[in-house]
Amino acid sequence: MNQKPDDKTALLLIAHGSRNPRANQDIVDLANRFLQRGHSIAEPCFLEMAPPSIEDGGAKCVEKGARRVVMLPYFLSAGIHVVEDLLEARNAMTERFPDVQFILAKPLGPHVMLEELLGMRLDEALASSATS
Repeated sequence: MNQKPDDKTALLLIAHGSRNPRANQDIVDLANRFLQRGHSIAEPCFLEMAPPSIEDGGAKCVEKGARRVVMLPYFLSAGIHVVEDLLEARNAMTERFPDVQFILAKPLGPHVMLEELLGMRLDEALASSATS
C-alpha cells in the first residue's frame, strides 16, 4: 500500500484543526497508526485552531532526527490552504532548517480510492436507513 521511509524520514500529518478536541483526535490517531505500522517518526499538527502548529510539528520531526519530512495534508482538495498556506509553511520550515528536505504531498482528492470510500459510505447509509 505504501513504502516505509527510512529512519530519517518523518511523516508530518496536517489537518485543518478544530475547536472540538474530538475532531482533532482523528489526526493524532492516524499518526499513531503510522507509528504502529513501522514509521519511525509521525507527528500530527494543525493549520489553525489547535496545537501543535505546522511549524512546531515540523520542528519536532527535526528534533527527532528527521533529514526529510513528508508533509501529508489531511485535506480533500487543493484549496487555498493547500495551495498557499501549506506551501508557505513548507517554505518557512525549509528556511529555518536548510539541511532538512520538506516535501509537500498532494491532498486526498480527487483520487479513485476516495470515490470508492464515498461509495462505501453511500452503501452504509442506505443499509442503515433500510433497517431503521
